[in-house]
Amino acid sequence: MTDTRVPPPEPAVTEVPPTAGTVGPRGATARWLRRPRSRRELADRLFAVQSLFALLVVFVVAIAASPRRDGEILFLTAGNLGNIVRAVSEIGIIAIGMTFVILLGGIDLSVGAILGLSAVGTATLMVDSGLGILPAVAAVLAIGALFGALQGYAVARLGIQSFIVTLAGLQVARGIARIWSGGLGIPIAYGDGPQEAPPAFELLNGSINGVLPVPAVLFVLIGVAAVVVLRTTAFARHVYAIGGNEKAARLSGVPVTRVKVAVFAVAGILAAVAGVVHAGQLNQGSPNDGAGYELDAIAAVVIGGTSLAGGSGSMGGTLAGALLLGILNNILALNNIDANVQLLIKGLVIVLAAALQKLRRGIA
Repeated sequence: MTDTRVPPPEPAVTEVPPTAGTVGPRGATARWLRRPRSRRELADRLFAVQSLFALLVVFVVAIAASPRRDGEILFLTAGNLGNIVRAVSEIGIIAIGMTFVILLGGIDLSVGAILGLSAVGTATLMVDSGLGILPAVAAVLAIGALFGALQGYAVARLGIQSFIVTLAGLQVARGIARIWSGGLGIPIAYGDGPQEAPPAFELLNGSINGVLPVPAVLFVLIGVAAVVVLRTTAFARHVYAIGGNEKAARLSGVPVTRVKVAVFAVAGILAAVAGVVHAGQLNQGSPNDGAGYELDAIAAVVIGGTSLAGGSGSMGGTLAGALLLGILNNILALNNIDANVQLLIKGLVIVLAAALQKLRRGIA
């Protein structure tokens, strides 16, 4: 006897390309290789390099506005350029992690506090506990990863907005740092005796051949690795997909919870790395270190062209944005511009970057 029953329909699954609704890395590369098909596509390409163009403009303006000594342009001296990259290294490392979070459609306000906690941890573990460099750094990175992962879990599983979760995380990290340090900065002295850190840690405050600061080299290496990850890995495509349309990404099989936890953990690790660098550069760990760094990191990401709505942006833009802020700070300081005016100018630059993002969405 023939079975005439009609089988139940298969559940509808929307197949979403990894870059749907986004400007994913592979899609962007492919588009650059052919002629633009519309004004919108041409505008997308121009906005994609806005940060590099802005960096070039600021660089040229800095040369023109630089003070001179005996005919030498102070801005272009090797020592000054090295200092710029050294100065942006900590913010740049944090901004790399922040880029992943913002691409995901979130925000992380706790990274500055994690930097302070990590600086305190580095100083305490090496000076007070007598740990070597590797165990102390490994412990600090683990703390950063755990802190970030817990925040990612709260965002992904509890459905709390990342703004709220990381704002609470900021307070918790700062509180732990103050309890751990007794509310005081912990100086780092170098030597082989008790209460002294291994002399090798002082290399973080040094330079290669007297020109390239070690923190700057570390920043560049992490930046290059992040660019490769963002352009070539399935993890990055999942981040773009979630930021572009989380519901569609979930229906297409993207492990949303796992990716979110991983992204916030990466941001926590990089904030901890910045904390270790900070302790090495200042020879101390203070619970107040890193205050306001999260805002500078977000500014670097926004100036770099990454959309605060998620799903669109690039790591190269963030690196350019961090350098742009560093050059801007440097040239204002070289000209002895009042610190309050410096804040005003940086604020205007950030507003301009946000306005360009709005213009881009209007064209799209």
